[in-house]
Amino acid sequence: MSFTIRATTADDWREVRALRLEMLADTPKAFAETFDHASRIAEAEWRDRGARGENPAGVQVVAIADDGRWVGTMGAFVPRGKQAMLVGVYVTPAYRGRAAGVTDALLEAVEHWARERYSTLTLHVHEQNARARAAYEARGFVYTGERLPYVLNAAETELAMIKRL
Repeated sequence: MSFTIRATTADDWREVRALRLEMLADTPKAFAETFDHASRIAEAEWRDRGARGENPAGVQVVAIADDGRWVGTMGAFVPRGKQAMLVGVYVTPAYRGRAAGVTDALLEAVEHWARERYSTLTLHVHEQNARARAAYEARGFVYTGERLPYVLNAAETELAMIKRL
């Protein structure tokens, strides 16, 4: 499977939207937004989300297959006073797994950005998302022991993970 990795831009808003809606339909508990909410967002907000790849205070990258289809995305930002946080991680089903290489290529781009600024990369993963947790552990993230309420349902939790860069 051949693909390229690049940062997103405001002009990518249609593709950013399409991939986000795919993400939310595929793995709804992996994100802090519902499909219903995302499907009602106006173009201006999607342009702002696309522009995250152009923001020096964060990073947003995408994997694009040779046929032009967007097949994965990852981003990172820095919450106030904290270390870099990995967010918005998604790879379309046909491109998942080590052999495809999409997850590793996206993570390498995000880690490159983070490593220049911070010593660690953190993330939160839903307690029921065993597939994602296993993927993170295979790439060097470890569970910190911290549990946080899941933003869309406080009765559920997310697990904090960290990777030293």
